[in-house]
Amino acid sequence: MNLAILSCEPDNYSSRRLKESALQKGHKVKILNTLKFAIDLERGKPGLFFRQKPVVEYDAVFPRIGASITYFGTAVVRQFQEMGIFCANSAHGIVNSRDKLRSLQYLSRHSIGMPKTTFVRDKKDVLPAIERVGGAPVIIKLIEGTQGIGVLLAESTKTAEAIIELLQSQKQNVLIQKFVAESKGKDIRAIVVGNRVVAAMRRVAQGQEFRSNVHRGGIAEPVELDERYVETAIRATQILGLQIAGVDMLESSDGPQVMEVNSSPGLEGIERCTKLDIAGAMIDYIAAQVDFPEIDVRQRLTVSKGYGVSELIVPEGSYLVGKSFSESGLSDLDINILTLYRGNKVIPNPKSSRIFEAADKLLCFGKLESMRTLIPKKTVEERAPKVEKLNDINTQ
Repeated sequence: MNLAILSCEPDNYSSRRLKESALQKGHKVKILNTLKFAIDLERGKPGLFFRQKPVVEYDAVFPRIGASITYFGTAVVRQFQEMGIFCANSAHGIVNSRDKLRSLQYLSRHSIGMPKTTFVRDKKDVLPAIERVGGAPVIIKLIEGTQGIGVLLAESTKTAEAIIELLQSQKQNVLIQKFVAESKGKDIRAIVVGNRVVAAMRRVAQGQEFRSNVHRGGIAEPVELDERYVETAIRATQILGLQIAGVDMLESSDGPQVMEVNSSPGLEGIERCTKLDIAGAMIDYIAAQVDFPEIDVRQRLTVSKGYGVSELIVPEGSYLVGKSFSESGLSDLDINILTLYRGNKVIPNPKSSRIFEAADKLLCFGKLESMRTLIPKKTVEERAPKVEKLNDINTQ
């Protein structure tokens, strides 16, 4: 795999770890400054230039887009997508997660726990809004902010009014959020990669600081999450259209409460806390997604965790070609063929004596992880077609 990591900070811990991990696994990798791209647009030919040279050789992109360059950074990611290059997070997902109001609006449609939140512009709406979230104390947040910057605790209604009025006078958009007292000074950060949580830590604030961010002096400890927290983190990531994310959750008496979903989570604090190779898990996931389109699997329905109904297209040169269904070993992999599509023919419940042909399309039910074992290694000469990515979580 030839991987590009988009980052304006090539020497920071996360960028270095990702590059080191990719190199250790035998991949080619470069860290490219996101601001050094030029985007070319013409009929039927989207193009990118990096430092005045055309970009043509990459199989995948890992965007690490900072908040200060969201607009240009997501434009670059979008261009890679239009060129048919796999992006670990899409431009759409990054934009969704970057805006706290937008992300909570999307999550609020689903059964995802979150602190009660309100957004107002008119001064007359401030007091009623504070009451609707449960009264003081309340959390006041800037809509765009990272590492705890722009997050304030107002102990009284009068203080909250004054803070909101000051921020609005500076043309800042703010959220008013319920203060979850039982989680004061602590939260959970879960790292989601694909359809699983690969690591989690609890961050605990020190002294009088209520913000638990490590950048604020918080102390981190590894934590084993119960199923509710795992499911919430994965679903929140999916709903916002991300594949790799850091999900911050409060531990409330009602269960997990999502505060924020970060499309570029830092690795330093959580790797040192958990002693896990999180960068390696991210690189492995991207490599699998680059290879996965070779067999062209498109999930249509997920039935239970790890199992689903999917379409498989048998490529030219596959080891399956010329074998009977019974000889294929698919049943041993817990994969059952429901329907065979061959040319204009539709053959439900095909007999086990049928022989595989190139371009056969199979509607199968079975273990999705087993389908990954059918993926041939990507060759240098052959580029995989652009297809939908497999998504095997059963929480939609």
